[in-house]
Amino acid sequence: MMGPRVLFYVQHLLGIGHFRRSALLARALAGAGLDVEFVSGGEKVEGVDLGKARLRQLPPARSKDKDFSAILDENGREIDEAWRADRCAMLLSLYRSLRPDIVLIEMFPFGRQQFRFELVPLLEAARSDPGQPIVACSVRDILVDKKRPERQARIVEMLRRYFSLILVHADPAIVTLDRTFPLAKQIADLITYTGYVVDAAEVSGSSADRAQGDVLVSAGGGAVGLKLLMTAIDAKAHSRYGDRTWRIITGANLGETGEATIHKRAANHSGVVVETFRPDFRQLLEHCLVSVSQAGYNTLLELIAAKVPSVVVPFSSATESEQTLRASLFAERGMLEMLSEADLTPVLLARAIDRAGTPRHHEVDLGGAARTAQILIERLRRSKLR
Repeated sequence: MMGPRVLFYVQHLLGIGHFRRSALLARALAGAGLDVEFVSGGEKVEGVDLGKARLRQLPPARSKDKDFSAILDENGREIDEAWRADRCAMLLSLYRSLRPDIVLIEMFPFGRQQFRFELVPLLEAARSDPGQPIVACSVRDILVDKKRPERQARIVEMLRRYFSLILVHADPAIVTLDRTFPLAKQIADLITYTGYVVDAAEVSGSSADRAQGDVLVSAGGGAVGLKLLMTAIDAKAHSRYGDRTWRIITGANLGETGEATIHKRAANHSGVVVETFRPDFRQLLEHCLVSVSQAGYNTLLELIAAKVPSVVVPFSSATESEQTLRASLFAERGMLEMLSEADLTPVLLARAIDRAGTPRHHEVDLGGAARTAQILIERLRRSKLR
């Protein structure tokens, strides 16, 4: 017998962080007995474990650049009205065939406004459905603050119109939604904190072999990590760990030109190993001497779970500030070293790596995946009793 049906929508545009976090949630939901249709609108991601959840791939879309100046289809063309109409029709058809008990949407309406063309019709379909599905928003700990009050007011209006629940994947002892969404008090009755979402079971936090480990440098999917990887290679000569192996994990989205650039630079330094992808990355993380990375949600929480000495260099741009705030919140608690992109030089990075020590112990709620499933199941149970 199938459990309650869930339509879980996620749209990643630049890296794969949103997809990875959502995939972990989908796996937890399915593991708790829900029948999960995981609907992805981004580029295909290989090797992600969805457990019993089923992947439904929409025609993929991605951002043209890190400033999100345009949305491109799988052929690299800017999406047009015909493309939008076709994808909206596919999503609505899926909704009608599934008739879900729960509609879970990642980020929207806090983000992904470029996809209103399909998400508003989806929300209208759920709102007019006699079955009255629970409609929930899945959102990370920190939003990108656009400082536009009129936009924030529209978000509140949409949440009030369509959503019955906002699942904030954070520990409120670290940060609450009002830190980056000033109108949070107006939707306080909708907000539930789940704890951070991370697969803590895959990292035990053991440091038994760490003293003999590598310096591990990574940049998530790699889409915006070239400068960090290049600087880390040059930092080896300035670090007290210069005699150790420095392992560079480039990520699948760095691109051929970026890969070639990294390999060329590494060839001039002994003891530098370059790899695109390691399926055992979490095990490498658990046993490395020091980790050097950006500060995306998934990466940073894996560092916290593994209790690994860490240096993070948050990705930042004119439109992106969330990594910097997240990193600073954990750095001020002594759980990692932070270096800004503006200060990213080989010498300063080497100094940060040399300073990185055993992180201070803080109790951080990392049970967000399982708790999300519990919250949704309980909310559904209560709705059936009405």
